Amino acid sequence: MASIKSIPEVLKLSITSEQVRAARALLRWEQRDLAEASGVSLPSIKRLETQPGVLAAQERTIVELRKALEKAGVEFIAKNGGGPGVRLLR
Repeated sequence: MASIKSIPEVLKLSITSEQVRAARALLRWEQRDLAEASGVSLPSIKRLETQPGVLAAQERTIVELRKALEKAGVEFIAKNGGGPGVRLLR
């Protein structure tokens, strides 16, 4: 069971398939580009993007996807009235 202190960290990692697709669109990346940048397999990315909502993946997969997108200039936005989103920082 997760400790109360670790719960916010886990929630910070949560991203949705919609956010991943939107982030790729902002970067003008194909799924292949994200696979190369993150080290996550192309079939895994295709599968994850077809399932609506929070990514159903291992924590390390989510971390690698998020790191690759953030390194490319995407910022993940928490629920600010309109729900989770993304924006380009550059």
